[in-house]
Amino acid sequence: MRKRELGRSGLQVSAIGLGCMGLSYGYGPATGVQEAIALIRQAFERGVTFFDTAEAYGPYKNEELLGLALAPFRDEVVVATKFGFNFDARAA
Repeated sequence: MRKRELGRSGLQVSAIGLGCMGLSYGYGPATGVQEAIALIRQAFERGVTFFDTAEAYGPYKNEELLGLALAPFRDEVVVATKFGFNFDARAA
């Protein structure tokens, strides 16, 4: 997998990243936890080192899922996330 510099950060990431919104609920029902972890780890094994998530995907579930899946490789990947959403605790 080719690598690219992420902006001017000095971080090297895979040219192809994995957007993880669909693993939580974004495009239909959530993927099972074990299946999602397997998918994320397979992406890493194939050279993906850039993963995109957001606190709104779940909320928080997607970031937690990525944390579980990437724990063994944490120093080898870059996780991009979006934050700053206001969640109504009554709606969660």
